[in-house]
Amino acid sequence: MSLTTRILLLVLLALAPALAIQGYNEHALRTSRDEIVRADTMATARTVAEDLSQVAESARQALNFLAQDPAVRAMEPSGCTEYLRRAVRDNPQFAVFALTRPDGTVVCNSLGSAPGSYAVPDRVYQRRAVAEGTFVMGTYAHGNASRKDSLHFAQALPDAEGRTVGVLAVAVDLGWLDGYLRRNLRLPSTSVTVADQDGIILVRYPDGNGWVGKPVPPDRQRIVMSRGEGVRVDFGIDGRERILANAKPGGAASSAWVTVGRDRKVAFADVDAATRRGVVLIVLGAVLALAAALLAGRVFIRRPFDRLLRTASKWQAGDLAARTGLDGADEFGRLGSKLDAMAGSLQRNEADLRDEVRNGRAMQERQVTMLHELNHRVKNTLATVQALARQSTRGGEAPGERLEARILALSKTHDLLTRDDWSGAPLRAVLENELGPYRGGDATFVVDGPDVDLPPRHVLSLGMTLHELATNAAKHGALSVPGGEVRIAWSVMADAGKGRRLLLEWHETGGPPTAPPTRRGFGTRLIAVSVERELDGEIDLDFAETGLRVTLDIPLTALGVAHLSPLATAHLGTRSQRH
Repeated sequence: MSLTTRILLLVLLALAPALAIQGYNEHALRTSRDEIVRADTMATARTVAEDLSQVAESARQALNFLAQDPAVRAMEPSGCTEYLRRAVRDNPQFAVFALTRPDGTVVCNSLGSAPGSYAVPDRVYQRRAVAEGTFVMGTYAHGNASRKDSLHFAQALPDAEGRTVGVLAVAVDLGWLDGYLRRNLRLPSTSVTVADQDGIILVRYPDGNGWVGKPVPPDRQRIVMSRGEGVRVDFGIDGRERILANAKPGGAASSAWVTVGRDRKVAFADVDAATRRGVVLIVLGAVLALAAALLAGRVFIRRPFDRLLRTASKWQAGDLAARTGLDGADEFGRLGSKLDAMAGSLQRNEADLRDEVRNGRAMQERQVTMLHELNHRVKNTLATVQALARQSTRGGEAPGERLEARILALSKTHDLLTRDDWSGAPLRAVLENELGPYRGGDATFVVDGPDVDLPPRHVLSLGMTLHELATNAAKHGALSVPGGEVRIAWSVMADAGKGRRLLLEWHETGGPPTAPPTRRGFGTRLIAVSVERELDGEIDLDFAETGLRVTLDIPLTALGVAHLSPLATAHLGTRSQRH
């Protein structure tokens, strides 16, 4: 083998460790990026699925609220039409409210259509609501009255004997739903596809106008149905390679499914650019080294040869501490110096590079986890404050003071929960939180009951309920005059059929004469929602002339976690007044 060949091989051997390290770094970087993108895509899909579940829940609460109206229950067209018109004005996310008979014939709707002007007997939501007698989600439909692409939710309307006499339905505008579901997308390259149980696309971003109302390609449907929730790399319905995550909403929206995709080229664009730069630099370095080796072979014959050969043999054996000892301004001297420096750098940096890659991946994972937790807590708190603000500013006196007091009550309740890491709080502490500002005056408080630890959900709902009762007593009841008395007593009952229940009585005496209010105000509605809907309890309001008496019967068994979203609280009431 010629000397030139040996020199060339020596140069290539010297470059081999750099190529190995570059390949390892490339593999580690791509693996780390793939894990991060997959986790972020799955988290985004679950967020979109949760948002769709919240839309379904808000629709259910809206229909339950509307079903209480006498004109709706009586299926009286004129009164029903006017009531549904007012309801749809307060909820822009809903395209139309409609009441139909079991055969699908329209009785009234928020658009003022004449009774019997159209019928929807074949709509999925109509058939399911009549057959199941409960709240259901329909499929894609182009509204008969609204003329909009819509997703319907329906609630069966029973008579006194439990027979279904009508169906109360609400249509969600898919244009609004598109904007609502993609509001949390952080990257423009993210795609979202939401399809109903029949595989019809409800929401598609981007290029939604070309896909909404069309079926998902059969091969894509088979993949989703066979694999279920999870992340995969595949081609999207637009033909682009994406990292796709499938998620199923919960509750009534569970028949739908959500797919979120990240464009793989965009996700790895910076990694690919770094790879190209690295390859160019390696190739350039190799070319320069080979040229230097060829020139050196023409000038030197034996003297540097043996030294390089011995050093190369040591490097080949894994001894990176070996050096050529060559220096000077000639080609072999410079090459020897470069090779020595490169060997030293490789020896020093190999362990550091491995540590940096491992530490960088762990830090990225911790940051993603912290950001999602912070987003979840802030979103829930802002949703509750937004709901109180929306309702407290509708009618009545001093809305700013009322809003401030309610937010302060919510803050105090949150403080109680924070002290014990949101594991709960004692009922007596919740009472003292609300009654403390009124102690020390002319009014008298009598508090009697055993020690009871409440779960977090009970603490929030009872805190708001007691705040409304104390505020009402201070403005209009026993706390508004000297000598008034408020007696709060509670007990815990054990029922074999219903489990443990909390019985609490609020009794005011010595105050101004009371009388039943002419209308239900926001405070009364808030109490009703907090006790009856949020805690599945019962409430009895007795506006006796001698003083208000309120009796609460609340189960203490564990309830599911609920979020008080703006869409849900929008239906608590349209006006605020005295309890």
